[in-house]
Amino acid sequence: MASHSLRCVTCGAVQPPAAVPSTCPACGDLRGTLDVVLDLPAGGLRPSDLGTPGEGIFRLSALLPLPPGAPRTPLRIGDTPLYDAPRIAARLGVAAALVKDDGRNPSASMKDRATAVALAHAASIGCATVAAASTGNAASSLATIAASMGIRAVIFVPRTAPAPKVSQMLLAGATVVMVDGTYDQAFDLCASAVRRFGWYSRNTATNPFLAEGKKTCAIEIAEALGWSGPDVIAVGVGDGCVFGAQHKAFTDLSAAGLVRSVPRLVGVQAVGADPLARAFEAGAGAPEPMVPSTFADSISVGIPRDQVKALRAARATGGALIAVTDDRIREAMRLLAADLGVFAEPAGAAGLAGLLDLSARGGLRPSDRVVAVVSGHGLKDTAGAMSAATGSPLHVSPDDSALAALETLPR
Repeated sequence: MASHSLRCVTCGAVQPPAAVPSTCPACGDLRGTLDVVLDLPAGGLRPSDLGTPGEGIFRLSALLPLPPGAPRTPLRIGDTPLYDAPRIAARLGVAAALVKDDGRNPSASMKDRATAVALAHAASIGCATVAAASTGNAASSLATIAASMGIRAVIFVPRTAPAPKVSQMLLAGATVVMVDGTYDQAFDLCASAVRRFGWYSRNTATNPFLAEGKKTCAIEIAEALGWSGPDVIAVGVGDGCVFGAQHKAFTDLSAAGLVRSVPRLVGVQAVGADPLARAFEAGAGAPEPMVPSTFADSISVGIPRDQVKALRAARATGGALIAVTDDRIREAMRLLAADLGVFAEPAGAAGLAGLLDLSARGGLRPSDRVVAVVSGHGLKDTAGAMSAATGSPLHVSPDDSALAALETLPR
């Protein structure tokens, strides 16, 4: 466990590390998000300090801001597969393409990394009720991991949240509040409830410990590649927390002396929900709010809550925030499934969709080694998956006439 402090990303003010997660009161909720600043050993860390791969994210305790003995979920989080994808590499025109399949986590999304760390922190300071607003994945993650730890979960989701995700929440015993509005409206209502009832907030940006969990994805990538790091990591972006957390991973790894180079980080939004991509392209310091419209529900965000960290991650690493069409995301879903066997929900395929767009416009080098992070499994959004599928089933009768139809199939 690394001791730590909390520092505002805008004014640099330091807050007590034991404080219930919040934002800088001087800079506000959008500009006053907090960074966890780890107090690392003067001599840095060795790879052996990070435990044995395969044991889950808490083996990385030397890079996590949790007190000794903090309660942990019994579920194994992290250490998900990093697949070599040579056919996708050929399609992109790069030396190597790898896919980090975070749909293998217990609730089938990357959000379990964040939830596991946040709930360990919540339990360590005696919080019994945790609340979150979500388009679906963070909510089902909270419900799943809270159930495993005996913690009460109260979840706010927009009415458009996919049914498979809502079923996860209800089966796990969470209190589910379906808001007749957008994710951004659900977020604001949840924030009001947290203030009124004193619940612990698992809301993105409000809680800096979420990024500490999400950064473990990039730590695992760097570790699997012998601490040399890839040239590019691409991931879908909604609020910006996942994206900013990948930058935080390499910031901490550099400070610990474990890596010497930082990959270009590419954050990918959908064209109908792309305030951060627009701000990046314009060189602006903050995005303009918009009403989101995309079938990729997990990144359908009009007011990004972790906007400062997201813009910083793209600019500091020589990367980018870009927007792709829903059809490009569907193409990426098909490629992941047909060329690799990885079933991704729409937002989970957004990283690869961004790499496809970059490749088409000459934004990738032939020597590049790139990683697409799949943040959620395709069964999280079956309607989205069906919209990307091509072809149709072959309908036959259960008799010998079916054999004639099958004669047309390749042998």
